[in-house]
Amino acid sequence: MRYRFAFALLALLLGMSSASAAAVPPDELVRQTIEEVLSIIRSDEKIQAGDLDRITEVMEQKIAPHFDFPRMTRLAVGRPWRQATPQQRDALIKEFRALLIRSYASAFTMFKAIFVEYRPLRAGPEATDATVNTLIRLPGGAQPITVDYDMQLSGDAWKVFDVRIDGASLVINYRNIFSQEIQRNGIDGLLKSLIEKNAAAVSAAKAQ
Repeated sequence: MRYRFAFALLALLLGMSSASAAAVPPDELVRQTIEEVLSIIRSDEKIQAGDLDRITEVMEQKIAPHFDFPRMTRLAVGRPWRQATPQQRDALIKEFRALLIRSYASAFTMFKAIFVEYRPLRAGPEATDATVNTLIRLPGGAQPITVDYDMQLSGDAWKVFDVRIDGASLVINYRNIFSQEIQRNGIDGLLKSLIEKNAAAVSAAKAQ
């Protein structure tokens, strides 16, 4: 499941660069920025060498601004979010954000020949919510993956708050994981688990 999400998130990452989100509809934003990010992936020597710090830097610059991490975190935590203190909420957003970025940074070097097919956008020009439907064709004749990007117009920017891969929600996938941790150890236990996972990822990257 993790690798299927990696494929899907990569396609999303390719589509979400620093272009003005308000200037074009969400599907066009995804489409027109793919070549820019693919160009970076293919030409950056550090990325080609597997430099996770450089990959993470690119993600922070071109990708992170287009995710609604607070909303994603709230949805992933679910009902227990209501009982979390403001300090716990801020910490959860920070760590979940880091987890998503670090978890899939390594996927950048893996995909150079994917092909993305775009479905017609079923949202009018005045819509504030939209789903961008795509089909990811993978190299080597692998089974294509249907990917849906749930987006919302926040101010003057379209932001992603969920990704569904073959119908499976990224947010719900994490909610199931987080729910088990919260049941065992509470919000602080979930936060501790996220901090430890992120620290381990940083240590592993430095060891390479």
